[in-house]
Amino acid sequence: MNSKLEKLEKNVATLEITVSAEKLEEGIAKAYIKNVKKFNLPGFRKGKAPRKLIEKHYGEGIFYEDAINEVCPEAYEEAVKEHNLDPVDRPSIDIVDIESGKGIVFKAEVTVKPEVKLGQYKGIEVEKKEYNVTDEDVSKELEALRNKNARIIDITDRPVKMGDNTTIDFKGFVDDNQFEGGTAENYKLEIGSGQFIPGFEEQLVGASIGNEVDVNVTFPEDYRAEELAGKPAVFKVTVKEIKEKELLPLDDEFAKDVSEFNTLDELKEDIKKKKTEEAEHRALHEFEDNVIKKVVENAEVDIPQVMVDNQVESMIRDFDYQLRYQGLDLDSYMKYMNIGHEELHQSYKETALDRVKTQLVLEAVTKAESISVSEEELEAEIVKTAEQYKQEPEKFKKSLRERDIEYIKDGLEVQKTIDFLVENSASK
Repeated sequence: MNSKLEKLEKNVATLEITVSAEKLEEGIAKAYIKNVKKFNLPGFRKGKAPRKLIEKHYGEGIFYEDAINEVCPEAYEEAVKEHNLDPVDRPSIDIVDIESGKGIVFKAEVTVKPEVKLGQYKGIEVEKKEYNVTDEDVSKELEALRNKNARIIDITDRPVKMGDNTTIDFKGFVDDNQFEGGTAENYKLEIGSGQFIPGFEEQLVGASIGNEVDVNVTFPEDYRAEELAGKPAVFKVTVKEIKEKELLPLDDEFAKDVSEFNTLDELKEDIKKKKTEEAEHRALHEFEDNVIKKVVENAEVDIPQVMVDNQVESMIRDFDYQLRYQGLDLDSYMKYMNIGHEELHQSYKETALDRVKTQLVLEAVTKAESISVSEEELEAEIVKTAEQYKQEPEKFKKSLRERDIEYIKDGLEVQKTIDFLVENSASK
């Protein structure tokens, strides 16, 4: 195999690659073995016809397509390595010439990773926020614990009040016509939670169990279902159950019930400590993000559209996976949100572009500063990951594939690069 780089412009490389006659012959021989059982020639049992007779009967190029698929990918990969290219998409292949005894000449056009022109990335100044934990923050956390551990009491002797947990049936009507998606039975609704459109929950206050209530509301102008946006509606609602939370008093007994501490003061101190750690982590994370954002803004790079499109597809696949984990799917989500595939893709493009540029810029900094991961650092990270999965490190390591180890190594490299940028920045 020999190749030459014809041109490289606008992040698109064009290679002319020549495959030797010997390699082509190997490909044709494999193609013959793969396909011989498909041929039935007079005088031969099916699958036993000699290659030369098949080529004579059907034409010399009968096995060319499979031979091309056999030898061209390997030749392309060799050419990519020879010219130090970094493709970001599959190549477009065009066969220029192919002839048994002479070989194959083909052209491969492929989009490659763009060159990044780094701006200032050391000595970056960004604001570092501080988040102070107040007594009010501790009180809110305690109230959350009270609500989480509240006793639920069935109410039968009074109507609905704000804060109640109710079970309701409802039917929705617009212009006296029942509309799709506006009906439910045994729906769990906390009054005052804001789950429903404005005005709905408030009108259930005072309703008694078993009584039907007419709830008059108007859908918001920006409501997700366009056919309902801005329209008045009537919901016929029946309250079936009323439940009330009974909050425990905040005292030492409460602390013993909900934590490993013996006193309320100890519990408060622990909450404050954890909230302080969270605040420090948040401030550091935001500082890192702002440093990276500034470094990315200072860099110049012409990003190929295919990289953005691939990132969008990856993000949508991840979102689809999250939906399925919750028992939904992408098609149902799009129908519910009243959007199409093009609109969904468009909604991800800006974020995808930012992610691609950030990745490229961080890679450029890694290269510029010769940042690398040592074997000791990689080993330590594998042990740490094993502990997170509660596995024996050696057993865990043996289960890893090569690409898994590369993924761990790449993640470490990115973090070392971010750490370098942060260490070489300043807060203001």
